[in-house]
Amino acid sequence: MTGASPGPAPASGARSLVVGVGARKGVPGDVVFALIEAALRGAGLDASDVVEVATVDAKGDEPGIVGAAARLGVPVRTHPAGALAAVRVPHPSGAVGAVAGTPSVAEAAALIEADELVVPKTRAPGGKPGETAFAGGGAAEEGAAVRGAATCAVALRYPAAAGAPGVPGRKNSSSPVTAGPGPSTMAAMNPPTNIESAGPDLRHHGDAEVRGENLTDLAVNVRTHTPPEWLRERIAGSLTSLAAYPDGASARAAVADRHGLPVERVLLTAGAAEAFVLIARALPARRPVVVHPQFTEPEAALRAAGHQVGRVLLRAENGFRLDPAAVPEEADLVVVGNPTNPTSVLHPAALLEKLARPGRTLVVDEAFMDVVPGEREALCGRTDVPGLVVLRSLTKTWGLAGLRIGYVLAAPETVALLAEAQPLWPVSTPALAAAEACMEPRALVEAAGAADRITVDRAHLLAGLAEFSEVQAVEEARGPFVLIRLERAAEVRERLRLLGFAARRGDTFPGLGPQWLRLAVRDRTTTNRFLQALDQAVQALPARSGR
Repeated sequence: MTGASPGPAPASGARSLVVGVGARKGVPGDVVFALIEAALRGAGLDASDVVEVATVDAKGDEPGIVGAAARLGVPVRTHPAGALAAVRVPHPSGAVGAVAGTPSVAEAAALIEADELVVPKTRAPGGKPGETAFAGGGAAEEGAAVRGAATCAVALRYPAAAGAPGVPGRKNSSSPVTAGPGPSTMAAMNPPTNIESAGPDLRHHGDAEVRGENLTDLAVNVRTHTPPEWLRERIAGSLTSLAAYPDGASARAAVADRHGLPVERVLLTAGAAEAFVLIARALPARRPVVVHPQFTEPEAALRAAGHQVGRVLLRAENGFRLDPAAVPEEADLVVVGNPTNPTSVLHPAALLEKLARPGRTLVVDEAFMDVVPGEREALCGRTDVPGLVVLRSLTKTWGLAGLRIGYVLAAPETVALLAEAQPLWPVSTPALAAAEACMEPRALVEAAGAADRITVDRAHLLAGLAEFSEVQAVEEARGPFVLIRLERAAEVRERLRLLGFAARRGDTFPGLGPQWLRLAVRDRTTTNRFLQALDQAVQALPARSGR
């Protein structure tokens, strides 16, 4: 441990950007280059990370495109119009499709061999709002639908993980952090709806880090020494009723009373994960957006239900704080965590309210809100926010991951839609008993005490991490976990395993990369042992050649 100041953020390294361009015949190279430069600058991206300019075959020798690529020092790559037409794009145009053979040259060309769109279609001066800025050739270029000078879009191609062999026909899955001064970028996704092709492994969770291993668990966010004895007794007492079908009326009423809501606004679920599946299947959504980095199950569930999902990527240099303006106006379903897993950032309730509007469903995952003293910034009891859906889980605080119990708080009509998508008797009798018990006054007092202890223990962990010059922690942590960045984190994580500690890898969260780890907050004794192990792991790293 060599000082208290965190080291500089890692450089972008292997980031690869593909710029797709569509242009009118004769458009000057200066116009195309200025458009590309402005698009990159506006998203906080570096022109030196561009690896190619892509366009449709018919425009491969257009002087303006060739000239812009030359100024960037990259080749022009062309694709057949038919191949581009098969690429799903967030901003298709029938007019462009009629003349170019593909609904969006810029976005399709950027995405055809990349992983996610980080800058959607942008027009150069010369067009009017709503007009297309590209024509494929011929007299149609002079038509009213193609007055814009040029369009461009930027996509990110994920680098392969070090040492991992490529898989033919599949895109890479390591997601770097988008650098730059802006608050966030919209990543309008273009993979098929199957989860495996969506970039990072959305179905990897912390339990995989410890399953079958005798390790001190800093990978899973469930509170240790839970469930408490009194809760185990209540659950055990329910076993005498297993012959009867579950009746959730009493537990549902207890949840409603705990939050001061009508019972019609409560839906009990088999954990928050089931709630995400119900939302994806039952609620209408044409343009769903997930704010990342965050718990990956919402996006996984949406993709599994056939949705194309947009991503808003929050930035490390801004402390992963949310700017509501970064969420596209057209998004009709928005998912955000609060406090967010894995960043541990607590967003102000007033900020989240700005995301709400008629015609939009705003899903706020408050699975860790009961770890925040006083539950400040909670929206769970609000009925005045349009389209609000709040999810809660009893898994983390009460150690009930194996029992599966959570609930949804929303408008009665939304609850009714979600309930219709549930199977009969979705929550077991023991889980219902646990839900009712956890709503009682003594349980709330115990949860509040646990939140206070976690606050103290988290401060101890952050203070210890600050002694490492190699480690940069997200200081605004308010959840029962801390997100850290350090070079060679994957190697450190493996060495920690050899020393008996499991940490959660960060590269499976969209918006993070292999230099991130998430650490669960534990008691001071466990934390002190971990910090000693971390020191050993960092010091034991072999020096890299060339340094």
